[in-house]
Amino acid sequence: MTISDYINEQDEAIRPRLLLVYDTIRTAIPDAEECISWQMPTFRKGRNIIHFAAYKKHIGIYPGSEMVEEFADKLNGYKTGKGAIQFPHDQDIPLDLIAEIAKRSYENIATQ
Repeated sequence: MTISDYINEQDEAIRPRLLLVYDTIRTAIPDAEECISWQMPTFRKGRNIIHFAAYKKHIGIYPGSEMVEEFADKLNGYKTGKGAIQFPHDQDIPLDLIAEIAKRSYENIATQ
């Protein structure tokens, strides 16, 4: 399964939002490999960098707990958990923030 397959299998109303997230991350970290890991679209470079997934009420991105902590001040108003950030479907998606998190996650992996 590819990321495009994953997106195409989702509810028609959610697909455009997923495509925005996918394109944002792909543009932010173009050297990353794309795959499905943990049943989610994933970008990796030797190891997983960031995942995203569709849910009934939100799109989740999963950059890991270090990134959630690092960007905590910019994530006010969004539900977060251990390594997870939720962007509700009834709100605009902060694409610039997602790009920034993806780039920083990539840099973090590259320096380890």
